Amino acid sequence: MPKIAYNEKGFKQDSLDLIDEINEIVDDFTNQGYTLTLRQVYYQLVSRDFIRNNEKSYNRIKYLVNDGRLAGLIDWEAIVDRTRTLRKFPSWDTPEDLLRAAANQYKVDMWENQPAHVEVWVEKDALIDIVANACEVYDVPHFSCRGYTSQSEMWQAAQRFRSAEEQGRGIVVIHLGDHDPSGIDMSRDIEDRLNMFGADVVFKRIALNWDQILEYTPPPNPTKLTDSRSSDYVRKFGHECWELDALSPNVIAGLITDEIEEYIDWPQWKDQKAREDYEKKALSQIVYEYSIKSTGGGERRTCRCYQCEREFQYTDSDILFFEKYELNCLVCPECKELTEVIDADVARKELENEYGVDF
Repeated sequence: MPKIAYNEKGFKQDSLDLIDEINEIVDDFTNQGYTLTLRQVYYQLVSRDFIRNNEKSYNRIKYLVNDGRLAGLIDWEAIVDRTRTLRKFPSWDTPEDLLRAAANQYKVDMWENQPAHVEVWVEKDALIDIVANACEVYDVPHFSCRGYTSQSEMWQAAQRFRSAEEQGRGIVVIHLGDHDPSGIDMSRDIEDRLNMFGADVVFKRIALNWDQILEYTPPPNPTKLTDSRSSDYVRKFGHECWELDALSPNVIAGLITDEIEEYIDWPQWKDQKAREDYEKKALSQIVYEYSIKSTGGGERRTCRCYQCEREFQYTDSDILFFEKYELNCLVCPECKELTEVIDADVARKELENEYGVDF
Protein backbone atom coordinates (compact mmCIF):
# COMPACT_ATOMS: atom_id res chain seq x y z
CA MET A 1 0.00 0.00 0.00
CA PRO A 2 1.23 3.54 -0.76
CA LYS A 3 3.31 5.70 1.52
CA ILE A 4 3.79 8.86 -0.53
CA ALA A 5 5.49 12.00 0.76
CA TYR A 6 4.12 15.38 -0.29
CA ASN A 7 5.62 17.61 2.41
CA GLU A 8 8.72 17.48 4.55
CA LYS A 9 7.80 17.28 8.21
CA GLY A 10 9.94 17.41 11.30
CA PHE A 11 8.86 15.04 14.09
CA LYS A 12 10.06 14.67 17.64
CA GLN A 13 11.10 11.19 18.69
CA ASP A 14 7.96 10.56 20.75
CA SER A 15 5.83 11.39 17.69
CA LEU A 16 7.89 9.04 15.52
CA ASP A 17 7.43 6.30 18.13
CA LEU A 18 3.68 6.91 18.07
CA ILE A 19 3.63 6.75 14.27
CA ASP A 20 5.39 3.38 14.49
CA GLU A 21 2.67 2.15 16.85
CA ILE A 22 -0.04 3.44 14.50
CA ASN A 23 1.53 1.57 11.59
CA GLU A 24 1.78 -1.60 13.67
CA ILE A 25 -1.91 -1.38 14.61
CA VAL A 26 -2.92 -0.67 11.03
CA ASP A 27 -0.85 -3.55 9.65
CA ASP A 28 -2.23 -5.93 12.25
CA PHE A 29 -5.85 -5.22 11.35
CA THR A 30 -5.16 -5.01 7.62
CA ASN A 31 -3.80 -8.56 7.78
CA GLN A 32 -7.08 -9.57 9.42
CA GLY A 33 -9.09 -7.96 6.62
CA TYR A 34 -10.12 -4.73 8.39
CA THR A 35 -9.53 -1.10 7.49
CA LEU A 36 -9.83 1.13 10.55
CA THR A 37 -11.23 4.60 10.97
CA LEU A 38 -9.23 7.31 12.71
CA ARG A 39 -11.34 6.87 15.84
CA GLN A 40 -10.73 3.12 15.89
CA VAL A 41 -6.98 3.71 15.61
CA TYR A 42 -7.26 6.17 18.48
CA TYR A 43 -9.07 3.67 20.71
CA GLN A 44 -6.52 0.98 19.91
CA LEU A 45 -3.77 3.34 21.09
CA VAL A 46 -5.75 4.12 24.25
CA SER A 47 -6.41 0.45 25.01
CA ARG A 48 -2.68 -0.29 24.63
CA ASP A 49 -1.82 2.52 27.06
CA PHE A 50 0.10 4.63 24.54
CA ILE A 51 -2.09 7.70 25.08
CA ARG A 52 -4.73 8.97 27.48
CA ASN A 53 -8.40 8.85 26.60
CA ASN A 54 -9.34 12.51 26.24
CA GLU A 55 -10.09 15.08 23.57
CA LYS A 56 -6.55 16.45 23.64
CA SER A 57 -5.12 13.01 22.84
CA TYR A 58 -7.65 12.45 20.07
CA ASN A 59 -6.76 15.76 18.43
CA ARG A 60 -3.08 14.94 18.70
CA ILE A 61 -3.60 11.62 16.89
CA LYS A 62 -5.76 13.31 14.26
CA TYR A 63 -3.05 15.83 13.40
CA LEU A 64 -0.26 13.26 13.72
CA VAL A 65 -1.95 10.92 11.22
CA ASN A 66 -2.47 13.83 8.85
CA ASP A 67 1.15 14.96 9.08
CA GLY A 68 2.45 11.39 8.99
CA ARG A 69 0.64 10.73 5.74
CA LEU A 70 1.91 13.93 4.14
CA ALA A 71 5.45 13.01 5.20
CA GLY A 72 5.17 9.54 3.66
CA LEU A 73 5.30 7.71 7.00
CA ILE A 74 1.70 6.40 7.10
CA ASP A 75 -0.06 4.55 4.30
CA TRP A 76 -2.70 6.65 2.53
CA GLU A 77 -5.04 3.65 2.21
CA ALA A 78 -4.57 2.40 5.75
CA ILE A 79 -7.15 4.60 7.50
CA VAL A 80 -10.57 5.18 6.00
CA ASP A 81 -13.22 7.89 6.23
CA ARG A 82 -16.49 5.99 5.81
CA THR A 83 -18.68 9.09 5.94
CA ARG A 84 -17.31 10.64 2.74
CA THR A 85 -17.13 8.34 -0.27
CA LEU A 86 -17.31 8.82 -4.02
CA ARG A 87 -20.23 7.05 -5.66
CA LYS A 88 -19.57 5.87 -9.21
CA PHE A 89 -21.84 4.05 -11.63
CA PRO A 90 -20.50 0.69 -12.84
CA SER A 91 -19.18 0.19 -16.36
CA TRP A 92 -17.58 -2.63 -18.35
CA ASP A 93 -15.09 -2.85 -21.20
CA THR A 94 -16.96 -5.55 -23.13
CA PRO A 95 -20.29 -7.41 -23.00
CA GLU A 96 -18.30 -10.47 -21.93
CA ASP A 97 -16.99 -8.57 -18.90
CA LEU A 98 -20.55 -7.73 -17.90
CA LEU A 99 -21.66 -11.34 -18.26
CA ARG A 100 -18.67 -12.57 -16.31
CA ALA A 101 -19.32 -10.04 -13.53
CA ALA A 102 -22.96 -11.13 -13.36
CA ALA A 103 -21.96 -14.78 -13.11
CA ASN A 104 -19.41 -14.08 -10.39
CA GLN A 105 -21.85 -11.97 -8.37
CA TYR A 106 -24.87 -14.24 -8.76
CA LYS A 107 -26.47 -15.08 -5.43
CA VAL A 108 -29.75 -16.57 -4.34
CA ASP A 109 -31.58 -15.38 -1.23
CA MET A 110 -30.07 -17.68 1.37
CA TRP A 111 -32.85 -16.75 3.82
CA GLU A 112 -35.70 -17.49 1.40
CA ASN A 113 -36.64 -20.74 3.15
CA GLN A 114 -35.40 -19.85 6.61
CA PRO A 115 -37.84 -19.54 9.54
CA ALA A 116 -36.57 -16.04 10.41
CA HIS A 117 -35.90 -12.76 8.64
CA VAL A 118 -32.76 -11.31 10.24
CA GLU A 119 -31.29 -7.81 9.92
CA VAL A 120 -28.34 -6.14 11.65
CA TRP A 121 -28.59 -2.47 12.59
CA VAL A 122 -25.66 -0.42 13.89
CA GLU A 123 -25.77 3.04 15.43
CA LYS A 124 -22.71 4.44 13.64
CA ASP A 125 -21.95 4.77 9.96
CA ALA A 126 -18.23 4.55 10.77
CA LEU A 127 -18.66 0.88 11.73
CA ILE A 128 -20.75 -0.22 8.76
CA ASP A 129 -17.84 -1.92 6.94
CA ILE A 130 -17.08 -4.12 9.94
CA VAL A 131 -20.75 -5.01 10.20
CA ALA A 132 -20.93 -5.62 6.45
CA ASN A 133 -17.99 -8.04 6.52
CA ALA A 134 -19.69 -10.12 9.20
CA CYS A 135 -23.09 -9.99 7.49
CA GLU A 136 -21.77 -10.86 4.04
CA VAL A 137 -20.80 -14.36 5.16
CA TYR A 138 -24.44 -15.17 5.91
CA ASP A 139 -26.14 -12.90 3.37
CA VAL A 140 -27.76 -10.78 6.09
CA PRO A 141 -29.15 -7.28 5.32
CA HIS A 142 -27.51 -4.57 7.41
CA PHE A 143 -28.22 -0.93 8.06
CA SER A 144 -26.51 2.11 9.57
CA CYS A 145 -28.97 4.03 11.75
CA ARG A 146 -26.68 7.09 11.98
CA GLY A 147 -27.98 7.94 15.43
CA TYR A 148 -31.73 7.94 15.96
CA THR A 149 -33.30 6.31 12.91
CA SER A 150 -35.43 8.56 10.74
CA GLN A 151 -39.19 8.10 10.79
CA SER A 152 -39.18 7.34 7.06
CA GLU A 153 -36.68 4.50 7.38
CA MET A 154 -38.40 3.11 10.45
CA TRP A 155 -41.75 2.99 8.65
CA GLN A 156 -40.15 1.35 5.60
CA ALA A 157 -38.54 -1.26 7.84
CA ALA A 158 -41.87 -2.02 9.50
CA GLN A 159 -43.51 -2.58 6.11
CA ARG A 160 -40.65 -4.88 5.12
CA PHE A 161 -41.02 -6.84 8.35
CA ARG A 162 -44.79 -7.14 8.05
CA SER A 163 -44.37 -8.57 4.56
CA ALA A 164 -42.00 -11.21 5.93
CA GLU A 165 -44.45 -11.96 8.74
CA GLU A 166 -47.17 -12.64 6.17
CA GLN A 167 -44.88 -15.32 4.75
CA GLY A 168 -44.81 -16.98 8.16
CA ARG A 169 -41.33 -15.84 9.15
CA GLY A 170 -40.23 -14.40 12.46
CA ILE A 171 -38.48 -11.02 12.48
CA VAL A 172 -35.16 -10.48 14.27
CA VAL A 173 -33.40 -7.12 14.53
CA ILE A 174 -29.85 -7.33 15.88
CA HIS A 175 -28.70 -3.93 17.16
CA LEU A 176 -25.30 -2.52 18.13
CA GLY A 177 -24.74 0.90 19.68
CA ASP A 178 -22.72 2.94 22.15
CA HIS A 179 -23.12 2.42 25.87
CA ASP A 180 -24.07 6.00 26.71
CA PRO A 181 -27.36 7.76 27.51
CA SER A 182 -28.45 8.20 23.89
CA GLY A 183 -26.97 4.92 22.64
CA ILE A 184 -28.95 2.92 25.21
CA ASP A 185 -32.11 4.89 24.49
CA MET A 186 -31.80 4.33 20.73
CA SER A 187 -32.41 0.62 21.26
CA ARG A 188 -35.61 1.37 23.17
CA ASP A 189 -36.68 3.85 20.50
CA ILE A 190 -36.22 1.36 17.65
CA GLU A 191 -38.24 -1.33 19.38
CA ASP A 192 -41.04 1.06 20.39
CA ARG A 193 -41.49 2.59 16.96
CA LEU A 194 -41.39 -0.72 15.10
CA ASN A 195 -44.13 -1.96 17.42
CA MET A 196 -46.10 1.24 16.83
CA PHE A 197 -45.97 0.59 13.08
CA GLY A 198 -47.32 -2.91 13.58
CA ALA A 199 -44.16 -5.00 13.25
CA ASP A 200 -43.82 -7.92 15.66
CA VAL A 201 -40.05 -7.97 16.17
CA VAL A 202 -37.60 -9.93 18.28
CA PHE A 203 -35.17 -7.15 19.17
CA LYS A 204 -31.66 -8.14 20.30
CA ARG A 205 -29.16 -5.53 21.46
CA ILE A 206 -25.90 -7.45 21.31
CA ALA A 207 -23.45 -4.58 21.94
CA LEU A 208 -22.29 -2.55 23.69
CA ASN A 209 -23.61 -4.06 26.93
CA TRP A 210 -22.47 -3.92 30.54
CA ASP A 211 -21.13 -7.48 30.63
CA GLN A 212 -18.97 -6.70 27.58
CA ILE A 213 -17.61 -3.58 29.27
CA LEU A 214 -16.56 -5.74 32.21
CA GLU A 215 -15.08 -8.40 29.92
CA TYR A 216 -13.24 -6.26 27.37
CA THR A 217 -12.59 -3.15 29.51
CA PRO A 218 -12.83 -0.59 26.68
CA PRO A 219 -11.55 2.89 27.59
CA PRO A 220 -14.30 5.04 29.14
CA ASN A 221 -15.42 8.57 28.35
CA PRO A 222 -17.11 11.02 30.71
CA THR A 223 -20.89 10.93 30.42
CA LYS A 224 -22.29 14.05 28.79
CA LEU A 225 -24.48 15.59 31.46
CA THR A 226 -26.00 17.87 28.83
CA ASP A 227 -27.75 14.82 27.37
CA SER A 228 -31.36 14.90 28.58
CA ARG A 229 -31.18 11.15 29.26
CA SER A 230 -28.04 11.35 31.39
CA SER A 231 -29.70 11.36 34.83
CA ASP A 232 -31.17 7.86 34.47
CA TYR A 233 -27.96 6.60 32.89
CA VAL A 234 -25.74 8.01 35.66
CA ARG A 235 -28.00 6.49 38.30
CA LYS A 236 -27.57 3.03 36.73
CA PHE A 237 -24.01 3.10 35.40
CA GLY A 238 -22.19 6.07 36.91
CA HIS A 239 -20.45 8.99 35.25
CA GLU A 240 -18.58 6.99 32.60
CA CYS A 241 -19.79 5.81 29.20
CA TRP A 242 -18.26 3.75 26.38
CA GLU A 243 -18.23 3.85 22.58
CA LEU A 244 -18.82 0.79 20.42
CA ASP A 245 -15.79 1.82 18.34
CA ALA A 246 -13.57 0.96 21.30
CA LEU A 247 -14.20 -2.76 20.83
CA SER A 248 -11.86 -4.60 18.50
CA PRO A 249 -13.35 -5.22 15.03
CA ASN A 250 -12.83 -8.94 15.60
CA VAL A 251 -14.96 -8.80 18.73
CA ILE A 252 -17.75 -6.90 16.98
CA ALA A 253 -17.71 -9.30 14.03
CA GLY A 254 -17.71 -12.30 16.35
CA LEU A 255 -20.72 -11.04 18.30
CA ILE A 256 -22.67 -10.53 15.08
CA THR A 257 -21.71 -13.92 13.67
CA ASP A 258 -22.63 -15.80 16.84
CA GLU A 259 -26.04 -14.14 16.99
CA ILE A 260 -26.85 -14.71 13.31
CA GLU A 261 -25.99 -18.40 13.53
CA GLU A 262 -28.61 -18.84 16.24
CA TYR A 263 -31.34 -18.31 13.63
CA ILE A 264 -30.08 -20.48 10.76
CA ASP A 265 -31.79 -23.72 9.77
CA TRP A 266 -28.65 -25.49 8.53
CA PRO A 267 -30.23 -28.24 6.35
CA GLN A 268 -32.24 -25.56 4.50
CA TRP A 269 -29.12 -23.45 4.23
CA LYS A 270 -27.12 -26.26 2.62
CA ASP A 271 -29.90 -26.95 0.10
CA GLN A 272 -30.02 -23.29 -0.89
CA LYS A 273 -26.23 -23.13 -1.22
CA ALA A 274 -26.26 -26.20 -3.49
CA ARG A 275 -28.86 -24.49 -5.68
CA GLU A 276 -26.74 -21.34 -5.87
CA ASP A 277 -23.62 -23.29 -6.84
CA TYR A 278 -25.50 -25.15 -9.59
CA GLU A 279 -27.03 -22.00 -11.07
CA LYS A 280 -23.75 -20.12 -10.83
CA LYS A 281 -22.02 -22.89 -12.76
CA ALA A 282 -24.73 -22.72 -15.44
CA LEU A 283 -24.16 -18.97 -15.79
CA SER A 284 -20.42 -19.50 -16.11
CA GLN A 285 -21.07 -21.95 -18.94
CA ILE A 286 -23.19 -19.33 -20.73
CA VAL A 287 -20.37 -16.80 -20.38
CA TYR A 288 -17.89 -19.31 -21.77
CA GLU A 289 -20.10 -20.09 -24.75
CA TYR A 290 -20.57 -16.40 -25.47
CA SER A 291 -16.82 -15.85 -25.25
CA ILE A 292 -16.13 -18.63 -27.75
CA LYS A 293 -18.77 -17.45 -30.22
CA SER A 294 -17.66 -13.82 -30.00
CA THR A 295 -14.09 -14.81 -30.94
CA GLY A 296 -15.08 -16.96 -33.91
CA GLY A 297 -14.68 -20.30 -32.19
CA GLY A 298 -11.50 -19.60 -30.30
CA GLU A 299 -7.91 -20.64 -30.92
CA ARG A 300 -7.33 -23.56 -33.28
CA ARG A 301 -5.42 -26.47 -31.77
CA THR A 302 -4.05 -29.76 -33.03
CA CYS A 303 -4.71 -33.07 -31.29
CA ARG A 304 -4.02 -36.74 -31.96
CA CYS A 305 -6.67 -39.46 -32.05
CA TYR A 306 -5.74 -42.32 -29.75
CA GLN A 307 -7.70 -44.74 -31.94
CA CYS A 308 -6.25 -44.13 -35.41
CA GLU A 309 -3.30 -41.99 -34.30
CA ARG A 310 -4.10 -39.32 -36.88
CA GLU A 311 -3.90 -35.64 -36.10
CA PHE A 312 -6.76 -33.20 -36.60
CA GLN A 313 -7.60 -29.65 -35.59
CA TYR A 314 -10.32 -28.40 -33.28
CA THR A 315 -11.40 -25.14 -31.61
CA ASP A 316 -12.82 -24.37 -28.20
CA SER A 317 -16.32 -24.23 -29.65
CA ASP A 318 -15.96 -27.84 -30.86
CA ILE A 319 -15.84 -29.16 -27.32
CA LEU A 320 -18.55 -27.03 -25.69
CA PHE A 321 -21.07 -29.85 -25.89
CA PHE A 322 -18.72 -32.32 -24.31
CA GLU A 323 -17.67 -29.94 -21.53
CA LYS A 324 -21.30 -29.58 -20.49
CA TYR A 325 -21.15 -33.25 -19.58
CA GLU A 326 -17.65 -32.92 -18.12
CA LEU A 327 -16.11 -34.98 -20.94
CA ASN A 328 -12.74 -34.05 -22.36
CA CYS A 329 -13.17 -35.73 -25.73
CA LEU A 330 -14.10 -35.20 -29.38
CA VAL A 331 -15.28 -37.31 -32.30
CA CYS A 332 -12.32 -37.99 -34.58
CA PRO A 333 -13.26 -36.88 -38.14
CA GLU A 334 -11.27 -39.82 -39.59
CA CYS A 335 -12.31 -42.89 -37.61
CA LYS A 336 -15.45 -41.36 -36.06
CA GLU A 337 -14.45 -42.61 -32.61
CA LEU A 338 -14.47 -40.58 -29.40
CA THR A 339 -10.95 -39.56 -28.60
CA GLU A 340 -9.42 -37.65 -25.72
CA VAL A 341 -8.49 -34.07 -26.53
CA ILE A 342 -4.77 -33.64 -26.09
CA ASP A 343 -2.28 -31.39 -27.82
CA ALA A 344 -0.24 -33.18 -30.45
CA ASP A 345 3.08 -32.28 -28.87
CA VAL A 346 1.94 -33.74 -25.56
CA ALA A 347 0.66 -36.86 -27.32
CA ARG A 348 3.98 -37.39 -29.07
CA LYS A 349 5.84 -37.06 -25.79
CA GLU A 350 3.61 -39.63 -24.12
CA LEU A 351 4.10 -42.09 -26.99
CA GLU A 352 7.85 -41.55 -26.93
CA ASN A 353 7.93 -42.26 -23.21
CA GLU A 354 5.71 -45.32 -23.57
CA TYR A 355 7.44 -46.96 -26.56
CA GLY A 356 10.90 -45.44 -26.33
CA VAL A 357 10.87 -44.28 -29.97
CA ASP A 358 10.44 -40.99 -31.79
CA PHE A 359 7.11 -40.20 -33.49
